[in-house]
Amino acid sequence: MYLVHARLESDEHTELPANTPGLVTRSAGPGEHLQHVVMHTNRATGPVLGLFLLATTLEEAEHTAATLCQRVLDENPELRRFRLASCGVAMPSSYYERILRSAGTERPLGN
Repeated sequence: MYLVHARLESDEHTELPANTPGLVTRSAGPGEHLQHVVMHTNRATGPVLGLFLLATTLEEAEHTAATLCQRVLDENPELRRFRLASCGVAMPSSYYERILRSAGTERPLGN
């Protein structure tokens, strides 16, 4: 299972309607293997939908999430002011930094 974060943005800087997770859930087809949707509001970065998906690969999960989110944005008038800014699995950098340290590499990720 993958947790894919879909970050949305709007020129109006408005919040997503409270029923957005339900809209995503109802729009998902059986082949998309959506398990659950959560919504987070963040005034600094914009709203984020967290989609829990069963998928064989990371790429498949990210593609499915992006396709599903774009469909929901296109099909629901109350969401048309939003656009998909990014869609991907968040990488837990502390986990990978710990792996690098155990391998003898001391520099932090991203440097």
